Amino acid sequence: MAASSPSNTSATHASDVPDVLRPGLACVFCGINPGRFSAAAAAHFANPRNDFWRLLHDGGFTPRLLAPDEQFELLDLGFGITNAAYRTTPGSSDLRRRDFDLERLRTTVRTFEPRAIAFVGKEAYRGLFGERPEHGPQLRALGATGLFVLPSTSPANAAVPYAERLAWFRQLRAWIEPEPRQAVRALVIDADERVLLFRFEGAKGADIWWATPGGGIEAGEDENTALRRELAEEVGLVDFEQGPWVWEREHVFPWLGRLLRQRERFAVVRVSDPAVTPAIDLGPEGIRGWRWWTLAELATTTERLGPPALATHVEALLRDGPPPAPISL
Repeated sequence: MAASSPSNTSATHASDVPDVLRPGLACVFCGINPGRFSAAAAAHFANPRNDFWRLLHDGGFTPRLLAPDEQFELLDLGFGITNAAYRTTPGSSDLRRRDFDLERLRTTVRTFEPRAIAFVGKEAYRGLFGERPEHGPQLRALGATGLFVLPSTSPANAAVPYAERLAWFRQLRAWIEPEPRQAVRALVIDADERVLLFRFEGAKGADIWWATPGGGIEAGEDENTALRRELAEEVGLVDFEQGPWVWEREHVFPWLGRLLRQRERFAVVRVSDPAVTPAIDLGPEGIRGWRWWTLAELATTTERLGPPALATHVEALLRDGPPPAPISL
C-alpha cells in the first residue's frame, strides 16, 4: 500500500501522485509527470524498470534502497519529489505544452524554499523553461534555489548506460553541499537617510533582486580591506569613514552554476555625495543598475530584497543607532 502524505507535506488534488515536500529541503527531485505505474501506486517512479530509486541509493542520497511506497521517508533525509506536469499519461510524449506549469513550480519554491531542484531528465526542464539544457548545474535559478539537470531514469532512456547516469547523480550529491564563502557588504546611507542598493539580475533574466554593495573576501584581505576594495570598484567610493559592523548573516544561494554558503558582515558607511561611479564593468557581477531607496520605499516594495527583512533592520538602525555587537539576521 502506498504511504499517505504526512501533514507537513504538500498534496495536490490535481495529480494522481502526491508531492513529497516540506520546508527547507536540500534538494527536490522533479520528474516530468506521472505514468500509469506511478498513478496506480500513488507513488513517484513506481515503474519497476525505472532506475530512480536505485540511483538514489547508489548515488549516496539514501542509506538503503527505498521502495516507491516509502517515498515520504525521503523527507527526513532532506529530499523531496514533485513533477513538472501533473497530468498522468501513458508516456511523456503524450504531454502538451499547457501541461507544464512554471508558476506552480515557482510557488513551490517560494513556499518550501529548497536549496536545489534536480530535474530528472532534460524534458522536464525543457517543458517548463522552453529550452533544452545540458546535464549538470544550470546558470538559471529560481529565487534562491539552484537548478540541476540529471539524465532521465526512465526505461526509455536505456541507451544511456547506468554508470553514466550514476555519475550525474553523484555529481549532484556533491553539488548540493554548498561551497563556503566569506563576504562583506556595506549599508551605504546618504544625507537624506536613503540606502543604496544594486539591482541584480540572474542568468537569462529569470530572477531580479536588490542588495547592498559588497562581495567576497579575497586571499590575503581582512574585512576592512575587502570592504574598501568592493566600494571602490562598485561605487567609486574611496574617501570615506567606515562605520561599525552592525549585522551578520549566513545564507545559501546559487550563483553562476554554483551553490554558495555565504557568511557575510555588514558595515555602515555614511556619505554626503550620492554619486555612484563604478570603477569596473558591473555586468559580469550580475549588476544591472542601482538606486537610492527611502525607508518607506523599502517597507512597501514588492521587489525581492537581500536580506529579505532589510526594511525592518534599517528602521531599527536609524532609530536606535548601531548595536554594541553585530546582530545576526
